[in-house]
Amino acid sequence: MNERGSFLKKIKPLNIIMLTVAGIINSFGVVCFLAPVKLYDSGISGTAMLLSQVTPEFLSLSVFLLLLNIPLFIYGYKRQGGLFTFYAIYAVLIYSVTAWLINDVLPIDVSFASPLAGNDLLLCALFGGVVSGVGSGLAIRFGGAMDGIEVIAVIFAKRIGITVGTFVMAYNVILYIICGIVIESWILPLYSIVAYGAALKTVDFIVEGIDRAKSAMIVTEKPDEICAALSEEFESGMTRIEAVGGYSNAKKTMIYFIVNRFQVPRLKELVREMDKSAYISISEVADVFSANTDKGKKGTDSK
Repeated sequence: MNERGSFLKKIKPLNIIMLTVAGIINSFGVVCFLAPVKLYDSGISGTAMLLSQVTPEFLSLSVFLLLLNIPLFIYGYKRQGGLFTFYAIYAVLIYSVTAWLINDVLPIDVSFASPLAGNDLLLCALFGGVVSGVGSGLAIRFGGAMDGIEVIAVIFAKRIGITVGTFVMAYNVILYIICGIVIESWILPLYSIVAYGAALKTVDFIVEGIDRAKSAMIVTEKPDEICAALSEEFESGMTRIEAVGGYSNAKKTMIYFIVNRFQVPRLKELVREMDKSAYISISEVADVFSANTDKGKKGTDSK
């Protein structure tokens, strides 16, 4: 009883609301743009679309979404944790129910053309990919997932010596090849790749945001001046690490600093003003958060 109560306390109402929105948006993108013109989503969703086309009518997209996704999420329970599994299954349930409502209940005809883009394959691919990508991105951002293939990728990719991204990409390539063989045409699978690309970029945008963080590693012999200038300009903390030059054996300081991409030019300008011989390395940062508050915070601080 205590374990159940503890688990329920971890479930955040905001996450449930946003996962509901994510499932609805994802379903709208797939059912209203991709499925009517027989384009295919990626991962398990795309597999469900193909199976729904080649099986009896009662085995609909909604049915295959549940039959294929839920076992995968449950299988990945130990690796991903109970909260993720709950959020992911909930998001897929919303996706499945919304797909059923659009197809069979609401007065929307999606049987032969997109209600918004008609039979234009390029428009359907682009908008279907973007809209479904928004749904998938929101699901990931709020603790869940919209597709079980990512769970399987996390579990098996390392075992076979490839990255998670490569595993997912390989799965989708095989899926689109099978689609082309089944329907005896390569036009729709090729347009489906366009949809996949649009969705992938949209997911990155939703998860990481337009204001994506950058980490700056500054190696300098004038750390006090540079730290003071950066702190005054950006009003943010930073971490100083003592270092030694590998060739010169001179004592140096490495400064670790977080900025957004719009601040990078000003960062370079300030460092050059303080120390023309400073070495600067700029890298992408996937996420920035404070361990104490679990909220985004630009910068770290160390005395």
